[in-house]
Amino acid sequence: MLQILLTAMLVSTLAGLGLIRYSHLHSRFTADTDTAGVQKFHAIPVPRIGGIPIMSGLVVGCALSGYLNTSVWVLLLLLSTIPAFGFGLLEDVTKKIGPMARLLATFVSAALGYFLIQAMLTRLGVPLVDQMLVRYWWLSLLVTMIAVGGVAHAFNIIDGYNGLSGMVAVLVFIAMAYVCLKVHDVLLMSVCMAMIGAVLGFLCWNFPRGLIFAGDGGAYLVGFMIAEVSVLLVARNPQVSPWFPLLCVIYPVFETLFSIYRRKFLQGRAVGCPDALHLHQMIYRRLVRWMVGSREARHLTQRNSLTSPYLWLLCSFSVLPAMLFWNKTWVLLVFVVLFIAGYLYLYQLIVRFRAPRWLTLRKGGQ
Repeated sequence: MLQILLTAMLVSTLAGLGLIRYSHLHSRFTADTDTAGVQKFHAIPVPRIGGIPIMSGLVVGCALSGYLNTSVWVLLLLLSTIPAFGFGLLEDVTKKIGPMARLLATFVSAALGYFLIQAMLTRLGVPLVDQMLVRYWWLSLLVTMIAVGGVAHAFNIIDGYNGLSGMVAVLVFIAMAYVCLKVHDVLLMSVCMAMIGAVLGFLCWNFPRGLIFAGDGGAYLVGFMIAEVSVLLVARNPQVSPWFPLLCVIYPVFETLFSIYRRKFLQGRAVGCPDALHLHQMIYRRLVRWMVGSREARHLTQRNSLTSPYLWLLCSFSVLPAMLFWNKTWVLLVFVVLFIAGYLYLYQLIVRFRAPRWLTLRKGGQ
């Protein structure tokens, strides 16, 4: 397993290095030049095709897994990622692929996984619903597509600061790899290891210096793989509670649901209208006060990167209990409720400028 992780990491790191070193050859198409947008927090144009190193590491890692385990199953899994990753990468290059098209492409990827590798949701831990999912395959397919597409889109939403979504993904994959180990699912564990290595290789260049961004291709690929591994883990191992993966990804998922509620019902705006009111953006503006007001590129980059650890810590409050109670549905449900309550409390504190002083990072340690 370590061999798969290190190989994927090496390939991803080298691919990222190549893209950065020769960025002048492709920056016309791949650079994120919008530094003034409502959801933009970088100072200079940066390549936004970090999905390529992640996919490169994943492909090599999965190929090695297939060779070591003499299985073509992982190659079919890779095949299912193509629509989600491809449409995301196309948006990174052309800037013309809307969010609905990317979401639909992720639905197609989920459908491919459903039929190619039986990545299907047939139980949610709710008896009556579970009976219907087993009885009606089309309902199972629909629920699977919505769940997978929703998680992939959620990771795209939290992909706002250097290292944020990448490290959250690593934490989630570590938790899933641990449960795979507990249930002796070696093949699925190898996929987790490949993803951990691929994302870590990308993070070598993304955090803290922000030399390359994951872009939509990277975010949708990572989110899709997390969702697909979640579905497969539950489908292949009856002892794993379906609430385990939900608790693992509750931060990005609830961030998305809360954003929809906030825009639709509190602001009366279109759900897809971008704003700067996500939790990570509020933390950046009101808690990370280090060198606030400076327009120097290095200061903006450092302040950007200082935001992510806040969210890593928040994510750990769901991932750690998920690892400890991966087969106890009622305990996982309690932690889901507790996390949501904690999220809302923290958001309210920050919005009302009542966050504790010890949470605030000030210039010069003031």
